[in-house]
Amino acid sequence: MNSRRNPKETAKRGTRSHSKPTGKLNHKTKTTAAPKSFTVNEPSELLPFLLTHVTGRGRNAIKSILSRGQVSVNDKVVTQHNFQLHPGQNVTIDQEKPVQTAEMIGLKIVHEDDDLIIVQKDAGLLSIATAEENELTAYRQLMEHVRVSNPKNRIFVVHRLDRDTSGVMMFAKSERIQQALQTTWKDTVKERSYVALVEGAVKRPEGKISSWLKETSTLKMYSSPHEGDGLHAITHYKLIQANRHFSLLEVKLETGRKNQIRVHMADIGHPIAGDKKYGAETKTVGRLGLHARVLSFIHPTTGELMTFESPIPKTFLKYTAPAPTN
Repeated sequence: MNSRRNPKETAKRGTRSHSKPTGKLNHKTKTTAAPKSFTVNEPSELLPFLLTHVTGRGRNAIKSILSRGQVSVNDKVVTQHNFQLHPGQNVTIDQEKPVQTAEMIGLKIVHEDDDLIIVQKDAGLLSIATAEENELTAYRQLMEHVRVSNPKNRIFVVHRLDRDTSGVMMFAKSERIQQALQTTWKDTVKERSYVALVEGAVKRPEGKISSWLKETSTLKMYSSPHEGDGLHAITHYKLIQANRHFSLLEVKLETGRKNQIRVHMADIGHPIAGDKKYGAETKTVGRLGLHARVLSFIHPTTGELMTFESPIPKTFLKYTAPAPTN
């Protein structure tokens, strides 16, 4: 992940940036409580187990201890509330242990300041929770991350990526920043581009797709044949490389509608690889062939232009490599 910023502007405005990925922090808790250990006698999830065995602590206090990485199961730090315990395991609470965050799964922080967190999300990780309350999400992991320093800290969703789309995402650290970004999104975001691995050989080196998107009762988006019937969506694409089986496209959004790229690629006869919902026939890459590559925006507090780039997935390059010439 590369980020491009104006160093003079950063120094001028005093932006604090923490681009170091997840890992141990140097803070220590102020408590001097001795470590407490409990033996698991019957199957249970970790949070209910702690609520039962730890006295004098409320639910929120125990959740904070968990989030700070101060609970271990058989000497291994665990922060998941629904971690499954089994008889014979040993659960230890050590509030003198240096505060740390658990290693994030499918997620990497590439920039953090007082207002924003920029992450790279892997394909397969949900951005925010659905009806499955205990499912692992980017939102949940980041919430635990910010609560290491203060149990009252929160994060706020600015935009989303589909579960099977990888790449750059932004979260806000306050509702004020979230609202500022969402209200001025069209002016604030200077570039938001993707790379798409699509089926077949795209003949036109570049193009513009414009349609009106609607949603079926089964939550599938489609392009209406009638002008003005739905939400107007505009997508620009440029061919990067291709062979007779797959093409790799740079895709830029003029509008940000639900499943916009997926629908528009299907509309031109080149559905995104792995996207069975919108007509793909291939499963070769083992994931959806869509990656959020560039996010460039004006910082809502500093006014600094910030650009974050994520490398094109190697599998995308592999499957679109031109055939060797003899």
